[in-house]
Amino acid sequence: MTKHFLSVFDLKRNEIMQILNNTRILKEEKNLKRENNSLHNKTIGLIFEKLSTRTRVSFEVGINDLGGKCIYMDPRDMQLGRGETISDTARVLSTYLDGVIIRTYGHERIEEFANNSSIPVINALTDLEHPTQILSDMYSIMENGIDIEEFKLAYLGDGNNIANSFICASAIMGFNLTVATPKGYEPNEEILKKAGDMNNLPVLTNDPSEAVKGADVIYTDVWVSMGQEADEDKKLKLFKPFQVNTKILGTAVKNCLVMHCLPAHRGVEITDDVLNSKNSIVFEQAENKLHCGKSILQYFLGN
Repeated sequence: MTKHFLSVFDLKRNEIMQILNNTRILKEEKNLKRENNSLHNKTIGLIFEKLSTRTRVSFEVGINDLGGKCIYMDPRDMQLGRGETISDTARVLSTYLDGVIIRTYGHERIEEFANNSSIPVINALTDLEHPTQILSDMYSIMENGIDIEEFKLAYLGDGNNIANSFICASAIMGFNLTVATPKGYEPNEEILKKAGDMNNLPVLTNDPSEAVKGADVIYTDVWVSMGQEADEDKKLKLFKPFQVNTKILGTAVKNCLVMHCLPAHRGVEITDDVLNSKNSIVFEQAENKLHCGKSILQYFLGN
């Protein structure tokens, strides 16, 4: 049976640890410029319906580093853009490619593709989840000497795909997670239910100051995600108390890590001084998307 990676919930604890431990090996390998051909003779397609910098480039470079070939497909240049069904596209591409990486809007779109695909499908972001980002972020946390099963992460902002995927990760790994959002912007209820069934629900609050108390990691993301620009003015006012700034940082533990998956709106969800501070590992995060992405590719597509 073909194994897809659509949600963090698709992995067990030991599988997550395997991918993270292999990330360290692949990062060392990259730094030493060692050759790796684990994707030799593999061709992977990228279908991105949403804009991307880090995710697209890191996957393209990662495929190349592993000896594979990459085909980037803009949906506007495909028959998808003219109304071909997702299921028909998935069935046809399954005969050409060895795997597909998809970034899209509704999560149901990638689920439909995967249900009709005989090759692995990797979720590079949907409105519901961003699983490859969260695995990369967990590696960055681990790389900074934190036990990823015993720490506190405080997420501030919109209960979006990043928050949802962290809820999945905390339910599997057991770390403490507090999600602080304005009322009405809480994380997805179905994901919360799944986490509850695993007896590891996050703490939900509308108080950002309370959320970061004792936090080892503070994480934030853009307040207005792609496709939600119509609500921008309303959100900017409502989310202002959730800005990650020096006052908020002072409430967490002394050497608390600050994370943001980028792109950042400096002075909006995070201030310049915090983003550029010694606590920030934001650009380490960005680099590690390459190394963890390669580990994910090896796990699902490697020879």
